[in-house]
Amino acid sequence: MDKKVWFITGAARGVGLSLARQLLARGESVAATSRTLQNLQHVPEAQSECFLPLEVDLRSEASVQSAIGKTIDRFGRIDVVVNNAGYGQYGALETLSDAELRDNFDINVFAPLHVIRHVLPHLREQQRGHIFNIASIVGFQGGYAGWGSYVASKFALAGLTEALAAEVAELGITATVVYPGPVRTGFLSDASLKAASHTPPAYRAAQASLDLHLNELDGKQAGDPEKLALLMIQAASVSAPPLHLFSGKIAHQLAQEKISAVSQDLARWKGAGEATDY
Repeated sequence: MDKKVWFITGAARGVGLSLARQLLARGESVAATSRTLQNLQHVPEAQSECFLPLEVDLRSEASVQSAIGKTIDRFGRIDVVVNNAGYGQYGALETLSDAELRDNFDINVFAPLHVIRHVLPHLREQQRGHIFNIASIVGFQGGYAGWGSYVASKFALAGLTEALAAEVAELGITATVVYPGPVRTGFLSDASLKAASHTPPAYRAAQASLDLHLNELDGKQAGDPEKLALLMIQAASVSAPPLHLFSGKIAHQLAQEKISAVSQDLARWKGAGEATDY
């Protein structure tokens, strides 16, 4: 079976859109979700029989379950799931409200869990399937002041992917967590990025500096969304896909730095740490 059926969240823009368009050009079937159907109308391939646009509220389990059911009804199965939807919440941890933190986790963590929970029965019945969870390099190397909420949500997504992979391995299902570096999408735009609603005076200088940095970086990120999409297509085509997939030179460099730092801490504190056993 060469042609696959893909279920992609957040497919109206960025990496999700690049992935959907490349797959449709290859003759694969794509169920694409967005908050509104209007957001998906600009996809040039939208009239293809292989394209199923879906309006989904990812915060709602019922909405997610309905979308998965419509995909099965239309295409008969789902082979690859891509949890791509998400947004960046920035602001020092002290400045973020409980509501802001929970909203960020609702989309970045609990929405993928809604998808996983309702798609797994179908994949388990098929005894095959592949789930991609798109995290970020900050979900592996998280030392970024002002990004605590986003970092924490992406670490959570990476951790649950590792656990998921262990749970479904015997069922013929695989899982991959994707760690992109900065990608040239609309991620740093107002639609994909939220600032803390209140910033105390002690943090205002740092916040202004961060705002300036983001404005300068927007549209100049090193990562190519088309190439990232192709990387995922390649990973989905092999018999033993990676559990951890890093994208871009920056992501690889930061990952190596993190691994080196952890190795140094392990070595330096090995004796004292091991001595805590009975």
